[in-house]
Amino acid sequence: MTVRPSERLHELGLALPAAPAPVGSYVPARVHAGLVFVTGQLAFVDGVIAHPGFLGAEVTLDQGVEAAQVCALNAIAAGADAVGGIDELTGVLSIVGYLACAPGFTELSAVLNGASDLLANVFGPQGVHSRTNVGVATLPLGTPVELQVTFATAAK
Repeated sequence: MTVRPSERLHELGLALPAAPAPVGSYVPARVHAGLVFVTGQLAFVDGVIAHPGFLGAEVTLDQGVEAAQVCALNAIAAGADAVGGIDELTGVLSIVGYLACAPGFTELSAVLNGASDLLANVFGPQGVHSRTNVGVATLPLGTPVELQVTFATAAK
Protein backbone atom coordinates (compact mmCIF):
# COMPACT_ATOMS: atom_id res chain seq x y z
CA MET A 1 0.00 0.00 0.00
CA THR A 2 1.31 3.43 -0.95
CA VAL A 3 1.76 6.03 1.76
CA ARG A 4 -0.04 9.27 0.91
CA PRO A 5 1.87 12.58 0.94
CA SER A 6 -0.33 13.84 3.79
CA GLU A 7 0.72 10.82 5.88
CA ARG A 8 4.40 11.30 5.05
CA LEU A 9 4.15 14.97 6.00
CA HIS A 10 2.69 13.96 9.36
CA GLU A 11 5.36 11.26 9.87
CA LEU A 12 8.05 13.89 9.23
CA GLY A 13 6.52 16.13 11.88
CA LEU A 14 5.74 18.81 9.32
CA ALA A 15 2.59 20.81 8.73
CA LEU A 16 1.69 22.73 5.62
CA PRO A 17 1.39 26.46 6.10
CA ALA A 18 -1.57 28.33 4.67
CA ALA A 19 -1.14 28.77 0.93
CA PRO A 20 0.92 31.94 0.49
CA ALA A 21 -0.87 34.95 -0.93
CA PRO A 22 0.73 36.50 -4.01
CA VAL A 23 2.89 39.58 -3.44
CA GLY A 24 2.30 40.86 -6.98
CA SER A 25 0.08 40.57 -10.03
CA TYR A 26 0.00 36.79 -10.47
CA VAL A 27 -1.63 33.64 -9.11
CA PRO A 28 0.25 31.24 -6.82
CA ALA A 29 -0.46 28.21 -9.03
CA ARG A 30 -2.08 27.25 -12.33
CA VAL A 31 -3.38 23.81 -13.22
CA HIS A 32 -3.28 22.63 -16.83
CA ALA A 33 -3.35 19.19 -18.47
CA GLY A 34 -2.34 17.26 -15.35
CA LEU A 35 0.34 19.74 -14.34
CA VAL A 36 0.44 22.24 -11.49
CA PHE A 37 2.74 25.18 -12.14
CA VAL A 38 3.60 26.85 -8.84
CA THR A 39 5.05 30.32 -9.07
CA GLY A 40 8.30 31.13 -7.30
CA GLN A 41 7.75 30.72 -3.57
CA LEU A 42 9.73 32.76 -1.09
CA ALA A 43 11.00 31.67 2.32
CA PHE A 44 8.01 33.12 4.22
CA VAL A 45 7.28 31.86 7.72
CA ASP A 46 4.23 33.56 9.25
CA GLY A 47 4.61 36.49 6.87
CA VAL A 48 8.31 37.06 7.58
CA ILE A 49 11.25 36.03 5.38
CA ALA A 50 13.33 33.32 7.08
CA HIS A 51 17.05 34.17 7.07
CA PRO A 52 16.99 37.29 4.88
CA GLY A 53 20.16 38.26 3.08
CA PHE A 54 22.74 36.74 0.79
CA LEU A 55 24.08 33.20 0.88
CA GLY A 56 27.73 33.29 1.79
CA ALA A 57 27.40 36.66 3.57
CA GLU A 58 24.55 37.16 6.07
CA VAL A 59 23.10 33.69 5.42
CA THR A 60 25.03 30.52 6.24
CA LEU A 61 24.81 27.30 4.25
CA ASP A 62 22.65 25.69 6.96
CA GLN A 63 20.32 28.71 7.05
CA GLY A 64 20.07 28.54 3.27
CA VAL A 65 19.07 24.88 3.47
CA GLU A 66 16.36 25.83 5.99
CA ALA A 67 15.14 28.62 3.70
CA ALA A 68 14.96 26.17 0.79
CA GLN A 69 12.90 23.79 2.93
CA VAL A 70 10.52 26.62 3.82
CA CYS A 71 10.15 27.45 0.12
CA ALA A 72 9.38 23.80 -0.63
CA LEU A 73 6.67 23.68 2.03
CA ASN A 74 5.18 26.90 0.69
CA ALA A 75 5.23 25.44 -2.85
CA ILE A 76 3.47 22.28 -1.67
CA ALA A 77 0.87 24.47 0.09
CA ALA A 78 0.27 26.54 -3.06
CA GLY A 79 0.02 23.44 -5.26
CA ALA A 80 -2.24 21.63 -2.80
CA ASP A 81 -4.52 24.67 -2.56
CA ALA A 82 -4.88 24.73 -6.35
CA VAL A 83 -5.98 21.08 -6.61
CA GLY A 84 -7.94 20.45 -3.42
CA GLY A 85 -5.30 19.00 -1.12
CA ILE A 86 -1.80 17.59 -0.93
CA ASP A 87 -2.93 14.07 -1.79
CA GLU A 88 -4.13 15.36 -5.17
CA LEU A 89 -0.49 16.11 -6.03
CA THR A 90 0.85 12.89 -7.53
CA GLY A 91 4.49 13.84 -7.91
CA VAL A 92 7.15 16.47 -8.37
CA LEU A 93 8.42 16.88 -11.91
CA SER A 94 10.84 19.77 -11.78
CA ILE A 95 12.10 22.58 -9.57
CA VAL A 96 13.99 25.76 -10.33
CA GLY A 97 15.80 27.36 -7.43
CA TYR A 98 16.93 30.97 -7.50
CA LEU A 99 19.54 31.77 -4.87
CA ALA A 100 20.71 35.24 -3.84
CA CYS A 101 24.45 34.77 -3.45
CA ALA A 102 27.38 36.83 -2.28
CA PRO A 103 30.28 36.91 -4.77
CA GLY A 104 32.18 33.64 -4.68
CA PHE A 105 29.40 31.54 -3.12
CA THR A 106 29.35 28.23 -5.00
CA GLU A 107 27.32 25.90 -2.76
CA LEU A 108 24.05 26.43 -4.64
CA SER A 109 23.42 22.71 -5.06
CA ALA A 110 23.96 22.05 -1.36
CA VAL A 111 21.40 24.73 -0.46
CA LEU A 112 18.83 23.44 -2.94
CA ASN A 113 19.27 19.90 -1.63
CA GLY A 114 17.19 21.13 1.32
CA ALA A 115 14.18 21.57 -0.97
CA SER A 116 14.90 18.46 -3.07
CA ASP A 117 15.28 16.20 -0.05
CA LEU A 118 12.10 17.53 1.58
CA LEU A 119 10.08 16.98 -1.61
CA ALA A 120 11.47 13.45 -2.01
CA ASN A 121 10.68 12.68 1.64
CA VAL A 122 7.10 13.92 1.33
CA PHE A 123 6.28 12.39 -2.07
CA GLY A 124 8.51 9.30 -1.94
CA PRO A 125 9.78 8.01 -5.30
CA GLN A 126 7.34 10.36 -7.07
CA GLY A 127 9.10 13.29 -5.40
CA VAL A 128 12.38 12.76 -7.24
CA HIS A 129 12.63 15.51 -9.84
CA SER A 130 14.78 17.40 -12.30
CA ARG A 131 16.34 20.61 -11.00
CA THR A 132 18.01 23.83 -12.00
CA ASN A 133 20.01 26.10 -9.65
CA VAL A 134 20.43 29.75 -10.57
CA GLY A 135 22.58 32.19 -8.59
CA VAL A 136 21.25 35.74 -8.74
CA ALA A 137 22.25 39.20 -7.51
CA THR A 138 19.05 39.73 -5.48
CA LEU A 139 15.59 38.29 -4.84
CA PRO A 140 12.27 39.81 -3.78
CA LEU A 141 11.93 41.05 -0.20
CA GLY A 142 15.44 39.92 0.70
CA THR A 143 14.71 36.19 0.57
CA PRO A 144 17.85 34.09 0.06
CA VAL A 145 15.96 31.42 -1.91
CA GLU A 146 13.00 31.38 -4.30
CA LEU A 147 11.62 28.08 -5.52
CA GLN A 148 9.48 27.34 -8.58
CA VAL A 149 7.91 23.87 -8.68
CA THR A 150 5.99 21.85 -11.27
CA PHE A 151 3.84 19.08 -9.79
CA ALA A 152 1.87 16.33 -11.48
CA THR A 153 -1.80 15.88 -10.57
CA ALA A 154 -4.79 13.76 -11.48
CA ALA A 155 -7.12 16.59 -10.39
CA LYS A 156 -8.99 18.51 -13.07
